Amino acid sequence: MAATANYPVHVDATLDPHLSRWLWLVKWILVIPHYFVLFFLWLAFAVLTVIAFFAILFTGRYPSSMFEFNVGVLRWTWRVNYYAYGALGTDRYPPFTLADVPDYPARLHIEYPERLSRGLVLVKWWLLAIPQYIIVGFFVGGGAWLASRSNDWQWSWGGGGLVGVLVLVSAVILAVTGSYPRSLFDFILGMDRWALRVAGYATLMTDRYPPFRLDLGGHEPQDTLTVGGPAGPGEPGTPGAVAMSTPATQSAATSPGAPAGWVTDSPVGGTGGVPGAPPQYRGSGAGSGWTPGRTVSVIIGGVLAFLAVGLVIGGAATLWADRTHRDSAGYLTSADTTFTTAGRALTSQGVSIDGGGPEWAYPRSVLGDVRFRFTADDQARGTFVGIAPTSDVLGYLSGVEYSTVTDFSSGGATYTSHAGGAPATPPAEEGFWVAEASGSGTQSLTWAPSSGDWTIVVMNADGSPGVSVRADAGATVPALTWVAIGLLAGGLILLAASTALIAVPIARASSAKPA
Repeated sequence: MAATANYPVHVDATLDPHLSRWLWLVKWILVIPHYFVLFFLWLAFAVLTVIAFFAILFTGRYPSSMFEFNVGVLRWTWRVNYYAYGALGTDRYPPFTLADVPDYPARLHIEYPERLSRGLVLVKWWLLAIPQYIIVGFFVGGGAWLASRSNDWQWSWGGGGLVGVLVLVSAVILAVTGSYPRSLFDFILGMDRWALRVAGYATLMTDRYPPFRLDLGGHEPQDTLTVGGPAGPGEPGTPGAVAMSTPATQSAATSPGAPAGWVTDSPVGGTGGVPGAPPQYRGSGAGSGWTPGRTVSVIIGGVLAFLAVGLVIGGAATLWADRTHRDSAGYLTSADTTFTTAGRALTSQGVSIDGGGPEWAYPRSVLGDVRFRFTADDQARGTFVGIAPTSDVLGYLSGVEYSTVTDFSSGGATYTSHAGGAPATPPAEEGFWVAEASGSGTQSLTWAPSSGDWTIVVMNADGSPGVSVRADAGATVPALTWVAIGLLAGGLILLAASTALIAVPIARASSAKPA
């Protein structure tokens, strides 16, 4: 194949001459079904791109069926964005298909590469593409225009880039005058085209670096694009070549209803391309091999693959913590947190075990033994720590000035204060504690959790005001090893299922491709 000016990612669009003045106000609602489907399609796209990365790295080839599917996802996304807020260029609702639709006003075609560089695949999508990401980020916002995620976890297009601003301006002008300004349309399409070229390069579909060139307008400059065969009449030096020439000279090859300047595929391929092109260029989108059932299978496989990776990573991290983060006594321990109050006691919130309490309060068979360590800032003063039934603690502290810890992290804590005075007796003289420790220096309290409602209390040993301690908590968590094994096993099972759900339809789509 030889090309004098054309980039392998071809983006084409035709502006509808009679756009609704006000439909653009509700298109964000109308495209919700597409966004829902595209969310899952992009999960599958990401998984197939990772697989393609390794295929290119080891074989130098992008598996053709995966290429068809991924181009189809890009094509679907482009149609939706063209209808919605990536251009607002048509009021015709986008079709739900990966395949090329010749008479739809927005089309995308990517030439299938026979060979790809095994070394370039390691760096082009992150290092070499950085300048392009900066430009695309300015054009469409954040650089992730195809499926961007804002800080509030809402999926959106554009993220506030120049395209979004100009589309909004065009929409206002359309509402006022009833006409879409052609100059703005041409500029917007040039930026969209740039972004799609970068998307094709960054997702490994071509080794040709995207040009730093803003090709304005709906139709690309079709200087000369030839797909050559071994020998025969055609382009000099490329016998048997089929040429895509300028739009003015190729109208005879354009299918009915297709945008001017676009050469469509033969009916055999059904995907958009060049009439009479070799088989590898038919199906450079999502052709007849990708039936709805196979597409759904790949989507489900992609979702399961993400879940599997999450479980495997979680299982590995859990197993690593279990094997490397225990102290000499076998406890997994939190970071130190400082707790302080001007009152006479610090208490935890009530902890209910086997009674709907906090999520971390599990039966002892899971949590194991629990250890709390408290070190007073003023170690000359004696410190008392104890655990007791919540009802007993509330009775003891009734009328006492104290603070309840309502939330905490390594950065500090928040409290609820209770007004009052001094306790009637020092805490160590009470007999309701199920576990207690008292003295100067660090106090370590070990407790075997059991059913009931429990509260932790920290005081100065004499009940005096002003309590300030650093504390950590630990647990033996005997079930952690089995939790890690369960996560790993579940992840591997899901990974096997996702592999089958992805590999089988890819193989069948490949076998269904036209010869």
